[in-house]
Amino acid sequence: MPNWEQVEGNWNQFAGKVKQKWGKLTDDDLTVINGQRQELIGKVQERYGIAKAEAEKQVKDWERTELVKRKQ
Repeated sequence: MPNWEQVEGNWNQFAGKVKQKWGKLTDDDLTVINGQRQELIGKVQERYGIAKAEAEKQVKDWERTELVKRKQ
């Protein structure tokens, strides 16, 4: 099973995909996140005004989708 370490290690490649998914995130947000999963969850929660559990679900779903695509 793919894991978040792939996102961390290739953050520059994934940052654009993160911005496509969560357009309210700024370039500064992406710099702060810098591949850190908990930072991404926090920024999604903050920018979209959603509960932490919902932000975690969104990130988990995105992670699964992106990492599966990458394996193909």
